[in-house]
Amino acid sequence: MANSAQATKRARQAEKNRQHNVAMRSDMRTAVKKVLSAIQAGNKEQANELFRTAQSKLDGMARKGIIHKNKAARSKSRINARIKALA
Repeated sequence: MANSAQATKRARQAEKNRQHNVAMRSDMRTAVKKVLSAIQAGNKEQANELFRTAQSKLDGMARKGIIHKNKAARSKSRINARIKALA
């Protein structure tokens, strides 16, 4: 347990940031799953539209350091390749 006021405050801040990061990560995963379900259904137009949203969320997460930039790039590349394969 925290022994000083400073340590107590840092513990509160760390928990608040952790909850925020969990929520953002969940939002990103949901966006990616929506794109993948549109691809599975064979709806290329909807998949492209949802991909733009997911791409923005992935980039934002990488910019804030919640996920690694290479993970964001890898995810975008794989999803884009699946969309292009729908043709």
